[in-house]
Amino acid sequence: MHLQTALTGFIALIIAMGIGRFALTPQLPLMIQDNQIDVTGAGLVAAVNYLGYLVGSFDAMRAQSHAALRLHLGLWLSVVCALASAWAGDLASHGILRFVAGVASAWVMIMIAGWTQDQLAHSGRPTLAAAVFTGPGAGIVLVGSVAILINQIFASAGAGWVAYGVVALLALVSLQRTLPRQLPDRGSGPSVGLPRSAALTRLALSYGLAGFGYILPATFLAHLAWKQYPGSLLADLFWPVFGLAAMAGVLIGAHTSLRGNTPTRLAWALWLQALGVLACWLVPGVPGLALGAILAGGTFLAIVQLAMQTGRELVPEHSRAVAGLITTAYAVGQLVGPLLAAISTHYFDSLDPALAMAAFALVAAGVLVHPQLQREPEDALCEHQNHP
Repeated sequence: MHLQTALTGFIALIIAMGIGRFALTPQLPLMIQDNQIDVTGAGLVAAVNYLGYLVGSFDAMRAQSHAALRLHLGLWLSVVCALASAWAGDLASHGILRFVAGVASAWVMIMIAGWTQDQLAHSGRPTLAAAVFTGPGAGIVLVGSVAILINQIFASAGAGWVAYGVVALLALVSLQRTLPRQLPDRGSGPSVGLPRSAALTRLALSYGLAGFGYILPATFLAHLAWKQYPGSLLADLFWPVFGLAAMAGVLIGAHTSLRGNTPTRLAWALWLQALGVLACWLVPGVPGLALGAILAGGTFLAIVQLAMQTGRELVPEHSRAVAGLITTAYAVGQLVGPLLAAISTHYFDSLDPALAMAAFALVAAGVLVHPQLQREPEDALCEHQNHP
């Protein structure tokens, strides 16, 4: 039963995140090549996608009913948007579809995270619980592999979207017997009473900065590779490497879960991701792209899983509410990233200024959650409260 739950969550995240969200990354070079958008437009399309993710996160966070409906609708919308993108030919049409796909992926991410982690929390198998979060990484590997085939046969962006949509449809059909038909209707708005906590506030701020920091390599890694090695097989390989590293990072984190507390591990993951972003910016050629894919990719899903786990440890009785809160913060950061990228490319004809700010944001995110960097102010506050 636990294995079925984990597998269902894993495949659902492949559909909604790996395909619904991250198929855009290997598609951007083809969309630019087909003159559907330019680099600045790519940043705007990505921003609209993340605006949809923000709207979906906020809605899921406050939803007090119809949780299962959002999960099922989100999965079907992910399929429909991928297929419909094959017939989108300009900035406006792609923007509308990416917005809807963003809403859908947020619904699925939050509902699946809450459902699977509730079901698996007491299974005594942390690797199984963590494995659910390898779904987006597996989806990235899948779309990256399809992108290699698409590029090798010189197909269009439209052909790529059809391929991703068909794969997503087949995966969704396979889930129809195992997806939950009912989820607890428990809202996360003010009436539910999420406790106020300085640690929870810091986690939300940190996760928002993490969303801003990771999204630039996650959106533009394929473009950066194509810019340096246009049309080559080498350029196509970095995105699947990103996905493989993401899967490995989650599993390594699960196997080392007893080494250090969760917030400390989260802080170090954020700092390693900062090094990956710096590599994309400062290290030229293949070494920089490879380091970026391995370090930024290897920590991407580990950060998601560790942040969700940290939130659950802080407020165990409100797992879905906390998932919605921090995912909304993450979505805000994701929205800012592509907008900054569009400004950076428009005024400087380069992503370098945006990458520098992303690396700084990730360093700050780690500082916010590292317990040893927060202990002294908290101890001082407690001492002040005990000795007025």
